[in-house]
Amino acid sequence: MTFSLVGRCQRTGMLGLAIGSSSVAVASRCAWVRAGVGAVATQNITDPRLGRLGLDLMEQGLSASAARDLLIAAGHFPEYRQLALIDREGNTAHHSGAGTLGRNAAVERPDCVAAGNLLKSEAVPAAMADAFAASSDLHLADRLLLGIEAGLEAGGEVGPVRSAGLVVADRQSWPICELRVDWHEAPIAELRRVWAVYEPQMADYLTRALDPAAAPSYGVPGNP
Repeated sequence: MTFSLVGRCQRTGMLGLAIGSSSVAVASRCAWVRAGVGAVATQNITDPRLGRLGLDLMEQGLSASAARDLLIAAGHFPEYRQLALIDREGNTAHHSGAGTLGRNAAVERPDCVAAGNLLKSEAVPAAMADAFAASSDLHLADRLLLGIEAGLEAGGEVGPVRSAGLVVADRQSWPICELRVDWHEAPIAELRRVWAVYEPQMADYLTRALDPAAAPSYGVPGNP
């Protein structure tokens, strides 16, 4: 019911993921990113606790694979879980338990890992990872979007995709980009549209947080 792409920008150190699903509000449960630490997609029969715990383990200095191993050993029904992790160095890991639904697959490439379940084709994760690898000159958010679009083009899920999300963290404790589209006929295309609206304003929102006096006009009704 889910396919995701987790990645790191080697040039900037940004971390993030893009995700799509037939389930509503997939990004609220499955997408976990922490600046300077890593990113985790926890999906299939989802346990959101694994996302936060995976980030905590990598913040303590564990690699993506070591964090994955501890998550599995923790015994939170690992046979039902599908995980994709990346750490601050770009090391990746994944896990698909025996109870992972339908046709499922995962692919690791330099600085990214893609995974999915209930897929129309086992080629979906490779298509996502290949699109990510081929766009290294772009912003991480664009690369992740290209990847999830390629996954959809390669077949996506067996069922209709209804929700999608994009999360990217840079240097601050909050994501510089956290966008969601829920219960939509074409959520990945809509996510691309929302990103096109948000991207030109992204730096201004960061300036407003860090140095309000230097921020441009807010451009809202009532603002002099």
